Formats: sequence, C-alpha cells, structure tokens
Amino acid sequence: MENIFFDIKSLKHLGEGAIIGKTVRIRQPHQVSIGAGTIIDDFTYISGTIEIGSYCHIAPNTVISGGKGHLKIGNYVGIASGCSIHLASSDFIKVGLDLPSIPQALRFGGEAGATEIEDFVLLGAHTVVLPDTFLPEGFAAAAGTIVRKKSYEPWTLYGGYNCEKLCPRDNQQLLSNKEKLSALLKSPPSL
Repeated sequence: MENIFFDIKSLKHLGEGAIIGKTVRIRQPHQVSIGAGTIIDDFTYISGTIEIGSYCHIAPNTVISGGKGHLKIGNYVGIASGCSIHLASSDFIKVGLDLPSIPQALRFGGEAGATEIEDFVLLGAHTVVLPDTFLPEGFAAAAGTIVRKKSYEPWTLYGGYNCEKLCPRDNQQLLSNKEKLSALLKSPPSL
C-alpha cells in the first residue's frame, strides 16, 4: 500500500513485514527506523528522530512530536488510540521562544530530551508521555494517564494525572514464552 504523505523508501529503515497505513504522516522519514512486523495505523503523526522496535503496534490518531528530542521504542510495545508522546516542550514557567515558526537565530528556551520505552510496554488510550521520560520493561499506563519524568518500576500498572502506581502486572505467561519471542526477533517469518 502506498502512503499519501511520504515515500516509504525514504525511511531510514523499514523492517520486514512492517505495515504503515496509507494516511500515516511521518514528517522526516529519513530520521525514522521501524522494526520488523510493526504496524502503524492510519491517522498517526510522527515527527522527530524515532527508532521503533519490532512487533509494535501504534493505533490510530497517535501523535509523536519530536522537535530536538529523540525517541527509542523497544519491541512488543502497544500504543493505544489517541496517545501522544512529546519529545520536546515549551517551558511554561520560564518564558522562551522555541516555536518552529520562529527563525532559528531568535529561538531560545524550551525543553527537549531522550525518551525511551523498553520492551513489552503498553500505553492505554489517550495517554500522554512528556519529554525526557524512561519507561522500563513491562510498564503499563491506564487510559488517560499523564506520564512524567520520574522513576517507574518494571511490570507495573500506573494511572491517572500523577501517574500513580496501581498494581503489579502478571507477566508469568509472557515469561514462559520469552525464549520464543527472542527467537522471533532473530529471524522474522517470511511473508
């Protein structure tokens, strides 16, 4: 399927079997790598330096806005519909002028950082991830959660405006299949 906004061949990397919806908008495709078997649904917008692992799913109407930040997403990550991941932001306390519409020589202020999402992370619908955040393996956010830069425990569900710890996640079935999942990453099935 051809994309209406950019030439898929201009991506930095596109893994075998990856599917990108016809109406996905990737603003700087030469800065985006997408792993094998990953699916990015229609009406998603991606801008920035982004590395997406294998067998991830990014649902419709997701926004990943980059600016000067960088995003690395691990393998087997699920990002639900309506999520937004921000790699840069204006500073709302200290006045800055960091808008992309301002000539580079006049820009100042704002925040940007590296955001990393490790393997097996799930972001519920309409979750917001703010810049410079690290999400450990197995982290999950309930729908509508605002995820900020702070320390999170692996294999734990968080939720709410302050991203409070809700409960541990049961990962026993996944752990019993981890060897098979590792093998899948090493040699994806041919289509």
